[in-house]
This record gives sequence, C-alpha cells and structure tokens, in this order.
Amino acid sequence: MPANKKYLSSPIQRFAKISAGFIGGYLVTVTFHLALAAWFNKVTVIITSSFTSFILWAVLMVIAFLGKNGWKVWGLYLLLSMVFLGFMYLGNY
Repeated sequence: MPANKKYLSSPIQRFAKISAGFIGGYLVTVTFHLALAAWFNKVTVIITSSFTSFILWAVLMVIAFLGKNGWKVWGLYLLLSMVFLGFMYLGNY
C-alpha cells in the first residue's frame, strides 16, 4: 500500500531537514556549550558537555524533522546560534 501523498515532502525539503538536523543541530549544540563556558567554569562545562552535547544534538535533530518547512528550521537554528554567540561574546568581554 503506497504512502499518502500529503505526508510526503519534496526532495528539497527533505535535504533542508536532514542538513538542519545534522549541521544546524551541531552548530547550536557547540555554540550553546561555548556560551556556557564563557560564563561558568570552563573545565566543568567541558566535562559536562561530553554527555549533554550528544543528547542536545539528538533532540535538535528530531525537532528538525517535526517542522513542516526545513528552511524555517534552518533559520531558527541559525538565529539560536547567533544568540549563543552573542552570549559568548558578552561573557568574554
């Protein structure tokens, strides 16, 4: 029995969701932990990030597939990365 056409997305949207999940999720994860390291004890954040990085990245990857538009997910992930970079800049300033 074939899948219902309304649940299938275009190849471009599929690429946007996959790349947002892998690359965008990783970018948000890294910038989040760098922002934490700028404000708190760096050694503690590095040790903790070895566990929490994978969990956060996996959650962000699932969230990327829940959205209807992959480009909006990319925009959200880039916006979050810029916010975390701003916090990192303010923490090191």
